[in-house]
Amino acid sequence: MNVLVVGGGGREHALVWKLGRSPRVEKIYCAPGNAGIGELAELVPLRADDVAGLVRFAREKKVDLTVVGPELPLTLGIVDEFERHNLKIFGPGREAARLEGSKAFAKELCRKQKVPTGFFGVFSSSEEAKTYVREVGAPVVVKADGLAAGKGVFVCRTVAEAEEAIQEMLEGKLFGDAGSRVVVEEFLEGEEASFMALVDGMSVLPLASSQDHKRAFDGDTGPNTGGMGAFSPSAVLTDSVQGQVLERIVRPVLAGLEEKKIRYRGVLYAGLMVRGEEAKVLEFNVRFGDPECQVLMLRLRSDLLDLLEACVEGRLEGVRAEWDSRASACVVMASAGYPGPYQTGVEIEGLEEARKWENGVVFHAGTALRDGRYVTAGGRVLAVTALGSDVPSAVQEAYRMVEKIRWDGVHYRKDIGRRAARSAGDRGA
Repeated sequence: MNVLVVGGGGREHALVWKLGRSPRVEKIYCAPGNAGIGELAELVPLRADDVAGLVRFAREKKVDLTVVGPELPLTLGIVDEFERHNLKIFGPGREAARLEGSKAFAKELCRKQKVPTGFFGVFSSSEEAKTYVREVGAPVVVKADGLAAGKGVFVCRTVAEAEEAIQEMLEGKLFGDAGSRVVVEEFLEGEEASFMALVDGMSVLPLASSQDHKRAFDGDTGPNTGGMGAFSPSAVLTDSVQGQVLERIVRPVLAGLEEKKIRYRGVLYAGLMVRGEEAKVLEFNVRFGDPECQVLMLRLRSDLLDLLEACVEGRLEGVRAEWDSRASACVVMASAGYPGPYQTGVEIEGLEEARKWENGVVFHAGTALRDGRYVTAGGRVLAVTALGSDVPSAVQEAYRMVEKIRWDGVHYRKDIGRRAARSAGDRGA
């Protein structure tokens, strides 16, 4: 089979790597890809949001399956366009992708379906939003309604902080059109966890549990990022909690979409806050998480192509996924300044060590080749992902490789997995 992967980050490198291990895959294309992906697939010089160009390419190359990594092309309707041309593609259509494309849409669907989540208000008026904040008090979370690459979320400990965030988004246009509306919602206490499942419209296949680290700096401090690390499995997503998530969150949301004549096919990702044995929704994503995808692909023993095809073709009922019993962990190595302004074109040293690594994979996120040398080409540069007997062992192995890779200004968190150790301790593990 010929497969096209859309996107160019660490998630897409992990998908290409895993798909390449399927005996049924003959050729992999990736648009636009990155330097690391270029070692495994033929890179296509098309942006992930060039929907028309990607359709033309898939038709010309007789692509049998397209797998969409990032959220933007999904919200632009890439799945609808491919299906109009009778091209097989993995991912939800434009209307279903509103679950991620509009936080207001997702929260209002939760309210209608009685899905457990925090209280919220949706505003396009700065003054109305500030009045709401003064009424409900702090702490609260202020979010851009639209897509902001994981950075449009402000946890505000005081009313003044919330008012400043509202001001920056609605009046300062910090996130452009994505922040033309804001959602002000309840600050939920607990442990964040990621629940991902494949959905074929009717059937749901839960994937292994994981947790990520959104904040830029150690101790979960600093601004939100696209993700600075992850681990799998998650101790807080017990069998009981996962059963609750399926019955109280995932199935009601899918039913609510069906009522709107929206059929959901693809990955459904519920970002959760878990406290005790209760889970509440923070947000939905309509694609694999990044860097959660990296830790999951390393643990997945099943053929990814088989799972994705079953999903696209509505054959998920009765399908099971097999997972490595070992844990996995990922440490993201980023450019200095990320998630703010950062320099690119800085030479990366030590990647030759990664080629000999037996206990993990260094997935490229923001890299390029210049005169035969790897250089930085993004904020998140590498996702160093390892296997271990348990999460602490996987974390230790990942950091062992991180220490062998360097470039001027490299930044990474030193405490990835600390929540796993704490959760295990809390449960007497």
